[in-house]
Amino acid sequence: MASTVRLQAPIGQRALLITTLAVPLTGWTVHAVSLHRKLSAARRDPLTGLLGRDGYTARARQITDRYGDSALVVLVDLDHFKQINDGPGGHAAGDRVLAATAQRLTAWAGSRGAVGRLGGDEFAVAVRIGPARRELRLAQLTQLLAQPVEVEDGVLVDVAASVGAASPDVLGTRDLSLLQRAADAAMYAGKHTGRAVLAGPQHATVPSINGRRAGRPGTNFLGRAA
Repeated sequence: MASTVRLQAPIGQRALLITTLAVPLTGWTVHAVSLHRKLSAARRDPLTGLLGRDGYTARARQITDRYGDSALVVLVDLDHFKQINDGPGGHAAGDRVLAATAQRLTAWAGSRGAVGRLGGDEFAVAVRIGPARRELRLAQLTQLLAQPVEVEDGVLVDVAASVGAASPDVLGTRDLSLLQRAADAAMYAGKHTGRAVLAGPQHATVPSINGRRAGRPGTNFLGRAA
């Protein structure tokens, strides 16, 4: 009888211990999920809902590493955005243009692409597009971004964007920083031309500071139109 009691006691204690531990573990799991969601939201730009710089960089690196020569990194800069932001519609019009641009980039990139707002009116995209389709897809992008944006009460604002792109097979590297630097230089080369420019080796050698073309104005500002 005594031996039976001794045998059952450890089993009961273990069961009690497991049950006791399960409660805080469950609580920590819920807390971890909640924290993960908050961190994910914090990595997104509050105005456009796009990935912020850090979130975009992490996702873009996954795309370039996974798809290699079929990956494409694109930088987009809105033309004459300051005129829109300082115009009659003010910051509200600027915000609407930024939000519309974000929606267009997201639609163009598709669900598997990465779209981020790097700051101000500057955006970045990493997507899988094979060499045979790049020219067509980039032309579609410039046309899409050039569509007027309705800001309020049916008022349309003309918009345009400069687009530069870079691919691992042309530049011989999957390094995201180098690809973005070349795409940035290509974008500047095609500024105000209405066409996207695919970076070549010459764009990868343009002097840069912190991975950006030397002398290029930039901002880390996220949120409302700067």
